[in-house]
Amino acid sequence: MYGLIGKKIKMTQMFNNNGHLVPVTLVSAGPCTVSQIKTSDNDGYNAVQLAFGTKSLRRTNKPMQGHLNKANLKSASIIAEFKSLDDFDYQIGQQFDSSIFNIGEVINIKSISKGKGFAGVIKRHNFNRSDATHGNKHTERAPGSIGQSSDPSRVFKGMRMAGRKGSDYVTVKNLVIMDIDRDNNVLYIKGAIPGSNNSTIYILKK
Repeated sequence: MYGLIGKKIKMTQMFNNNGHLVPVTLVSAGPCTVSQIKTSDNDGYNAVQLAFGTKSLRRTNKPMQGHLNKANLKSASIIAEFKSLDDFDYQIGQQFDSSIFNIGEVINIKSISKGKGFAGVIKRHNFNRSDATHGNKHTERAPGSIGQSSDPSRVFKGMRMAGRKGSDYVTVKNLVIMDIDRDNNVLYIKGAIPGSNNSTIYILKK
């Protein structure tokens, strides 16, 4: 497998082999069940659909229940597709967990970052403050000019301004797996990853 669906548990710290204290993030990696196998002949591309977690049957519609029943599942909280290996024989209902990862392996993590609400340009785009003196009156955190008056008489697309910050998909690359709890399918990943505790993450192999 090229990756798994998981859940961020919390952050803590541990000692590495050199005796240095390093921050780590605990991640629940699977188990994920193969709910569908997509091929280039039927779907136009090769991929493996994985189902992770459970949720109430009242929140699972009948078409989805019928789809998951093929993999002997009643419900799933998250369904996602991953690139499939060409030389591997996937089976509907097959499960993958932390056993596909190794200690010291470098991975990528994709998840939704924490939402910060409406933020100004200093917090959102790391703008500098204006002078607090020399005629400046209470506009130290203002963005300043955003365009020209006569030509071209408009604001260009992509202008960095105040707005919603966070709640976007963020990928953090080159994270190292420090340790693995095989019994509980927990990965100890060096450093921080986006999102709050109990948020869904996507663990991607390099």
